[in-house]
Amino acid sequence: MKKAWVIFTTLLAVIIIAASCQNEQQIEYTRYYTGGKLLYQQSCQNCHGSKGEGLSALIPPLTDTAYISKNRTKLACIMQNGMSGFISVHGKMYDNKMPPSGLSPIEIAKVATYLGNSFGNKTGLISVEQVEKDLKECK
Repeated sequence: MKKAWVIFTTLLAVIIIAASCQNEQQIEYTRYYTGGKLLYQQSCQNCHGSKGEGLSALIPPLTDTAYISKNRTKLACIMQNGMSGFISVHGKMYDNKMPPSGLSPIEIAKVATYLGNSFGNKTGLISVEQVEKDLKECK
């Protein structure tokens, strides 16, 4: 009986360790997402809300998964340069100026990863390399 218990405990430990291991991409995603959440709370939450709900008719929500997915490559430019002019989100028009964030490319990548995977969005990791590429394409 004691031998069976030792085998069971050892097997269980191996399964738990194997299940908790993450590959490099999962670790990188977790690092970006966690850092992005903190940066979002510090830099974006005041206007866009803790749940990405926006602010009534003034500030658009970040919960429109179609808008975020469609504009994934524009997120970096919007964060770096700000935004003005009309924008349609969830079929509602907004015309309030968003100031530049003042974030570095790595910080933008982290916030973009957080936004892209929160509030109903699922875009995956947005790396600093992708952000740097997207920033070169800003108009």
